[in-house]
Formats: sequence, structure tokens, C-alpha cells
Amino acid sequence: MQNKLHNKGGKKGMKKRIVSVLLCTAMVASMLVGCGGKTVSNNAGDSEDYEAGNAEDFDWKNYEGTTLNVMFNEHNYSKAVIEKIPEFEELTGIKVKYSSTPESNYFDKLNTSLSSRSGTPDVYMTGAYQVWEYAPAGYMEPLENYINDPAKTAPDYNFDDFIPAVVDGLKWDLVPGHKVGEGSQWALPMGWELNNLAYNKAVFEEKGMTVPTTTDELLETAKALKEFNGSGSYGIAVRGTREWATIHPGYMSLFSTWGGQDFAIEDGKLVCKLDSEEAIAMTDYWVNMIKEAGAPQWTNYTWYEASADLGAGKAAMLFDATSAGYFQNFEGASQESGNIAWSTIPLPEGKTADDMKANIWIWSLAMNADSKNKDAAWYFIQYFTSPEYMLYSGTEGASPDTPRTSVMESDEYRAIVGSADNYLESIAELTENASIQFTPQPYFFECTTKWAETLQDLVTSDKYSSTEEAMKTLKGELDKIVADLEIEE
Repeated sequence: MQNKLHNKGGKKGMKKRIVSVLLCTAMVASMLVGCGGKTVSNNAGDSEDYEAGNAEDFDWKNYEGTTLNVMFNEHNYSKAVIEKIPEFEELTGIKVKYSSTPESNYFDKLNTSLSSRSGTPDVYMTGAYQVWEYAPAGYMEPLENYINDPAKTAPDYNFDDFIPAVVDGLKWDLVPGHKVGEGSQWALPMGWELNNLAYNKAVFEEKGMTVPTTTDELLETAKALKEFNGSGSYGIAVRGTREWATIHPGYMSLFSTWGGQDFAIEDGKLVCKLDSEEAIAMTDYWVNMIKEAGAPQWTNYTWYEASADLGAGKAAMLFDATSAGYFQNFEGASQESGNIAWSTIPLPEGKTADDMKANIWIWSLAMNADSKNKDAAWYFIQYFTSPEYMLYSGTEGASPDTPRTSVMESDEYRAIVGSADNYLESIAELTENASIQFTPQPYFFECTTKWAETLQDLVTSDKYSSTEEAMKTLKGELDKIVADLEIEE
């Protein structure tokens, strides 16, 4: 899957766009601190003053008669939204037209729509990493003016109820190499996913095995469970396709735990760090684990195939998003529903719990900067990220990883999601050191796709004499990709 919005010939133009907005963005971020009724606009670098309205002007019928176009990735999160669209239409008088596309080609379709600058879709489903391409390209409307305007946001919306690490993962100041958490609010979360180890507890009980707590134990356990259920069954399921999505779940979580880093800012440039001792050692471990205990068809595995194998009793363990196993576990979802449990992320020998890291993914709703219906689009985003809707999606909508504290602490949520063995406990243990572990930069997808290609080559071919050679070659390739990004602090 190709997620680049710009070809190589357009990279210089992107660099200029990024540099030109840095000063404006920094100024906006500083002015937003402590603002009350007045905020500052940051629409593609526009810094003119924005006057907020009055709370008495808010009315869900304000944009009655508007038609919105919405694009969804096919997922439980979007299915829950679609289920409630009739209620939103009745409340607001806004008509919603939508499409739902499988993830394998969703972002290609979305990229084409956004790059047309037609204003369609008005609202779209996206992830946090896409912000690093879409926002600099001018495809995302910053949301802080809407959030802070009492004339546009219901009094019970309670923005402060969002889990800080989750909602902050959708903020960025547009500076390559700067961490998330500062700058404009480019999207709002539908749900988030930690990455950790799920396993079939019935298989572990039958085999008399204990859940691994170190990477050495994980490897040995996975190898011991090869063909545990006959030919074709195997120890651990992970992603393996030649695309960016192979890197961000289990691999990146363990990579960060091991002390690996993708990029760092040095002398005003981004420099790839995939040739470090930690990066090489962790990648060598991961490649060995796949060879010794992974799926025979690993190169074709997305999260769909990996999680389905856990649910079918074909894989004994899954190292992926928390919800990937959850979707296989509720009653009737799969052959092994009720048999799936969760653990904390395995640690390398010699590390402590403080070293444990979990990379996160955030499915979110964003507004097209070219939309002709921005206020109505905000009503849609607001409604489907509200506390009331989030309680429904987290309990009845099979969207277990809620981004709202009030929902996570509710009795209803705990009764339903907490019934999964150690699911909430594992999230609670990992949350403190859970964040986006990647370095934000606009060539993220090109870089991580190259990274996934290197993993495949190490597992399936003799292209490289060693993991060290492969990672040093990869470092050189990624340095070239980001070479034109100049970072002005």
C-alpha cells in the first residue's frame, strides 16, 4: 500500500511549506495557553484573530439541511458510528452520506480524495501518523477554535475528559522531529490501541506452560508451541506485509522497550538511528522469532490474518493491538472466544518495568480543510467523540479501548470490557509508558514501508549477510528520504 501524498519531485515544495508554517504554528500554540473565550485560528498558517460565540447560540439544529460526506475505514469503530448515524441525523437535521472501505485500500482512496482539493469528504477517519503528512499538506482543519467556541460545542462535551496521552497524540506543531503533544489539535480520537501480548489460555493450560515475561521466554515459548494444534499451527502471530503497518504494533513496542530510536535531530537535520546497537539486536531477535515460530505465510499477514489465526486456534499467541485479540474473544466472535487472555509486554533480560514501552495507534476523526461544510462537520465529529456516544461504543459498539476517562471508569464499561481476562489490567499496567514511539515527520509512510521491506528480506531471503548489514543499508536509504527536511528551531 502506498500512502505518500507527494512524489519525490514534490518534496522540495513540501519542505518549503513546512518551514513557512513553523513560526505561525509556534505562535498559535503559545497564544492558546490560558485562552478563554478568544482563541487564535491556525488554518494552514492563517493567524487572524477568531472571536468565539456565546453558549446560548449553540443548537444542534443550527446546520439543519446540510449534507455531509464521510469516509470510513472498515473497522469496529466505524461500524459503531454508522449504527448511530440515524440518531445524529434526527438530532441535527444534517444528512450524512458515507463510504466504508477495507483498510487494504482505504488510505489510497482517501489520499486521492484529499489531494483533489474538492472538499469531499467533509470528515474522514484517520490515524495519528497520517497527521504528519496530511497536516503539512493542508488537508486537515485544526480543531481548537471549534473545541473552544461555546457557540459551536455543547456544554457537556468535556474535552478535558479525554485521556491526555491519547488526545495529545493528535496534536503536532508541524516541525519534523518534534514529538506529538504540542501545536494544533488536528483530529479527535474514536479509540486507541496499545500493543501487547494476547494468548490462548486454554492452550497454555493444556500444555502446562506459563505466560512469558521476558523476550527470552517469549521466544522459547513460541518455539515450543510450533504445531501445537497440528500441521500449520504455530507459536506467535505478528504482521508481515511489505507496508508501514507491519512496523507500528508489536515490533515498534518491543523496539522502543529495547532502547531503539528511529530518528533524531542533529544539526538541524533528521538523522536515522536504525543502525544503533539496540536497533540491530532487537531486529535480529524479531527476525529469529518469526523464522522459528511465526506463521508459514507471514509475508501476507495484516492484523486481520494475525488476529484471525488466534481466534481460529491456529496461533497460540498474538503480539499486536489489544483490541485485535478482543475482537476474537467476545461470545460467538471466533472458535476460541472466551479462551483469550492478555499479558504485559515481555521485557528484555536485565530491564525493569520502567523500561517497558508500548507504541499506540489512534483511530480518529478529522475535518477536511477544504470542506464547504465545516461547522456541520464539527457537529459530526463532536457528536461521535462525545462522552455519551463513547459510552455506547465502548460497551455496546465493540470498541473496547475508549479514549475517555469517564467511560473507562464507568461501571458499565468495566463490567463488559473487564470481563475479558486481564484486558483492563494489562492496559492499566502499560498506560504509563504508552505513547507514540515514532518520530513525527512527513515521510513516515515511505520510511516505514522501506523498513518493512527490510524485515521481509531478512526473513525470506539471503539478500543480506547479517541483520547489521541490513539495518546499516536501511539507515542510508532513510537518511536520503528525509535529507531535504531542514528543521528551524
